[in-house]
Amino acid sequence: MNLEHLIAAGEDKKVYRDGDFIIKVFEKNYDKAMVLNEALNNARVENIGLNVPTLEGVEMVDGKWSIIYQNVEGKTISDLLKENPDREEELMGRFVDIQLEVLGKSAPLLTSLTEKLQKRISASGLEATTRYDLHCRLDSMKKHTKVCHGDFYPTNVIITPDDKAYILDWNHATQGNGAADVAETYISLYLNGRPGRAELYLKLYCQKSDTAKQYVQKWIPIVAAAHLSRPNLTEEARSLLRSWADVVDYQ
Repeated sequence: MNLEHLIAAGEDKKVYRDGDFIIKVFEKNYDKAMVLNEALNNARVENIGLNVPTLEGVEMVDGKWSIIYQNVEGKTISDLLKENPDREEELMGRFVDIQLEVLGKSAPLLTSLTEKLQKRISASGLEATTRYDLHCRLDSMKKHTKVCHGDFYPTNVIITPDDKAYILDWNHATQGNGAADVAETYISLYLNGRPGRAELYLKLYCQKSDTAKQYVQKWIPIVAAAHLSRPNLTEEARSLLRSWADVVDYQ
């Protein structure tokens, strides 16, 4: 296995290309269960007919857990947006169409989104009264079994030269209410310095899915609180998330 061609690097993993394969190598202190869960999630969504890179194997590489995927040639929607700023609405519309295809699927063996959010709200660091309100709000939301990617972002969708879309990185996948996954994407776009794109995305999603904007907005405090459990947030991001989470009704 050739690890000479590094294509991406993060705090806890590095990604290499080796011919027809992509090798994601995790740091030694990375939780083995999370590595295996990511591989399992990918296998589960392969089985329901979504276009995802094929899981080729899970191995130890230099004492580190690694996942091997099919290499999909193409450009991410993020790359296409950078290259074609005048096509933002068109490309974000395509992005929403792909998400709607994902949300139209069901994979009963995936983790419950509601359970995951409840745990993250508990670990958010918010005061008890706010946590209680958010737990109650989440418990009252409609329970669905839609496939939720959990990190549906333009960097995680590749468009091939023959215009086929592939969806990457299924480590956060769950089953639950699709509006929560939309709130996740909206918040991620906003936190990454794209508030205008976040609003465009939400508008396009609501139009294409015939969903009331207010319905998605009811999820924003819940998902914002869940984000607060993540490490390494900037103070600016933490402040914004708290402002969204620490309210009874999203404005």
